Amino acid sequence: MTATHTPEAHATRQAWAGGVMAFGAVMLLLASMLAIFRGIMAIANDNVFVNTRNYVFEFDLTSWGWIHLVLGAIGVGVSLGLFQAATWARVAGVGIAGLMIIANFLSLPYYPVWSVVVIAFSGFIIWALCAVDRKAFYTAYERQPHDV
Repeated sequence: MTATHTPEAHATRQAWAGGVMAFGAVMLLLASMLAIFRGIMAIANDNVFVNTRNYVFEFDLTSWGWIHLVLGAIGVGVSLGLFQAATWARVAGVGIAGLMIIANFLSLPYYPVWSVVVIAFSGFIIWALCAVDRKAFYTAYERQPHDV
C-alpha cells in the first residue's frame, strides 16, 4: 500500500515549517538580545554579578562581557538571516546557539538564573532549526503565483 499526500497535508507541513522557522528566528533574536544586555552589564558594571572564588573557568567579568556581547551581535545578524529563510542562517543559528550554551554554562556561577534562561532558549533554538524538514522548509518560503 502506498501513501499519498493530500494537498491539505502538504499545506499543513508548509505552515508547520514556516512556523517553526519563525519560532527559531524569534527565539534566537531574544537570546541574542539577552546576551547583548548581559555583555553590556558585565562591561559597564562588574558588581552586578556574583564573584566566585576558585572557579576553574574564571575570567575577568569584562572578558565575559565582551564574549557575550560579540555572540549576541552575531546572533542578531543570524536571526535576521533566518527571517529571510537563508540556508546559511540555519547552520549558523545552530552554531551560535551551541556557543551560547557553552558560554552561559561556563559563566553560570556569575549569574545563574540568567544563564539557565539563555541555555533553555538556546536549546529551543537548536530544536527549532533542526526539526524542520528541509523540503517543507524551502517550499514554505516559495511564493506561489496565487499568493501575490
